[in-house]
Amino acid sequence: MPTHDSPLTCFYRWERETPERVFLRQPAGEDWFVQTYAEAGQEARRMAAALIERGVQGKHVGILSKNCRHWILADLAIMMAGAVSVPLYPNLTPAQIREVLQAGDVDLLFLGKLDAWDQKTLAPMPELPSIRFPHYAGNADIRGPKILEDWEALTTLHRPLTGEPHPPLDSIWTILFTSGTTGKPKGAMHSWAKVSQQLQAERQQNLLDVGQVNNPWFFSFLPLNHVAERLAIEFLALLYGGTISFGESLERFPKNLQDTQPHLFLAVPRIWTKFQHAILQRLPQKRLDLLLRIPVIRSLLIRKLKKSLGLSRAITVLTGASMTPDALKDWYARLSIHLREVYGSTELMGAASAMPADDIRSGSVGRINPLFKARIDADSGEIQVQVPWVTEGYYRDPELTAQVLRDGWYHTGDRGTLSADGFLTVEGRIGDAFKTAKGEFVAPAPIEERLAETPLLEQVCVCGLGLRQPIALANCSELGRSMDPAALEEALQKTLDRCNANAAPHEKLSAMVLTDLEWTVENQLLTPTMKVRRKAIQDTYGARLELWQNETKPIFWEAS
Repeated sequence: MPTHDSPLTCFYRWERETPERVFLRQPAGEDWFVQTYAEAGQEARRMAAALIERGVQGKHVGILSKNCRHWILADLAIMMAGAVSVPLYPNLTPAQIREVLQAGDVDLLFLGKLDAWDQKTLAPMPELPSIRFPHYAGNADIRGPKILEDWEALTTLHRPLTGEPHPPLDSIWTILFTSGTTGKPKGAMHSWAKVSQQLQAERQQNLLDVGQVNNPWFFSFLPLNHVAERLAIEFLALLYGGTISFGESLERFPKNLQDTQPHLFLAVPRIWTKFQHAILQRLPQKRLDLLLRIPVIRSLLIRKLKKSLGLSRAITVLTGASMTPDALKDWYARLSIHLREVYGSTELMGAASAMPADDIRSGSVGRINPLFKARIDADSGEIQVQVPWVTEGYYRDPELTAQVLRDGWYHTGDRGTLSADGFLTVEGRIGDAFKTAKGEFVAPAPIEERLAETPLLEQVCVCGLGLRQPIALANCSELGRSMDPAALEEALQKTLDRCNANAAPHEKLSAMVLTDLEWTVENQLLTPTMKVRRKAIQDTYGARLELWQNETKPIFWEAS
C-alpha cells in the first residue's frame, strides 16, 4: 500500500480504524438511510470486483447521475478497480452526453439518479455497457441501453474485493470535463500522484479549517463531477474521516440541509442569492436592519437564521465558480456568515487562491496558495499561475494543451491584478470584453457586479458588441417579481443610476431590459455550474439589442 494521502488510502484508513462511523447519509422523505465506512467499503468492493471481471483496468468509466450515495460508491469502485473515472454533469442534453462519452472514450457507464431520461440518448452507442443504480423515488426510470445491468444484482453476485489495491501513482485518476462556459467541453486529465500531493498539502496546511474537527460533516448538492465539489466535499470527507449527506430533491433541499448542519458548506453565488431572497421575503430589509441594531435581539436572530439555513455548525463557508458580488458577501457578514471566496478551475484541480478566514478583503478572491506562484501578464493583464497539481493536459487534444500550458505556467484566460502580499482580484474573462460602435473596449464583469448589488435581480448579462453604449439584460429574482411593476422599475432605476455614476463614459449602460425567459441550465443559457453563457445570451437576444437601445425608457420589460 502506498504511504501517501490519496483518496483510496484515506478511505482504507477509516474503513480499518473507524468502521462503525457513518460515512454516507441518504435522505428519503423524513428518514435517512445511513451507511458506515465498513458497509460502504463492502458495497464498493463488490462493485469493484464486478468491474474487474469486466476488464476495466486502465479503461474509462463514466458516471452520469445526480449526487447520491451510489455516486460515491461507484467512484470508490472505479478507483479500486484501477480504472479512470469520467464523470458527467447530470443535466446535459442527450447530444451533450454523447459528445462527452465519445470525447472521453468511455468504455462503461454508470447511470443513476436523473431528473429525466431519454431512451434514445445512448441509441447511437448501442455497444456501451451500462450499470444502473437502484431507483431513487421521484426520479427517472432508466431504460434503453442495450447492455444494461443492475447495481444490486452485481453487488449481490460478487464477493468483495480484498486487500487495499491502488493504481500506480503515475497513472491517470480522472478526466474532468469543463462545463463549457467558453465553448466545447474539454477533458482535463489528472494523475494519482498530483491528487495525492494536494491532499497531503491540505492535511499539512489545513487551509479550509475542517481538519480541526473530529468527524466533520459535509453536505453534497453541487454536481460531484465538478472539481470543487469532488475535492472540497468528497475528498475532504475522505481525508478527515467525515460524513457526507445528500439532498433528496430541489423541494427537500432546505430541510435536508437543516437536518445536516454541515461543518463545511460550499455554494455558488446564485445559491447565496436565493438564500438571501428567502430571508428577505420573510424579513424585509428595513426590519432586518432594525433588529440587527438591537444587541440582545441581534445574537438571537443570527443564531435562528443560521440554524434555519443549515449553517449553525459551519466553520468554513465557501463561495465560488463565478465571482460573488462584494455587496452580497457584506450582507452575509452582517449575519456573521463570512463567505470565503475561492478561485480556480478544472485544469488547476481546485483553487489557486482562497480567502483566509482571518483576513477577508473586499474585491478579492483571496490569497494565492503559498505553494503556488502567480503573475499578471504585462500586456494582456492575464492571470497566470504555477500549481504543483495542474492538469496533465486535455485528453486527446495536445494543441489546446499547448495553448494553456506554456513554459511551466497555466494561462487562465482571466484578467486580474495581484497585490504585493499575494491577494488576487479577478476582473473577468479576457474573451468577454467587447468593442462598442465607438471603438471602445468594455469589460462586462465589473459592471455586472455593480448591478448584482440589488437583491431584485437574479442574473445579469451586459452586452454591447457594435452598440453605441452597453445594455444590461436581466432576470428578476423572486423578490423582484413579487413587487408592483412600477415600484420595481423605480428601484431598478436607482440601481442603474448608481451603476452609471462612477463609470467611464463608454461603460455607462443605456438601458436595462427585464427579460421574459428565465435563464436556466435546461435552456442552455446557464452552464451546469450556473454561470451565464454569454454567447448563448448574445445569440438569443442579439437581433433585438439595437432596437432596445432606441427605447425611450431606460428600464423596460422585454414583452413591452
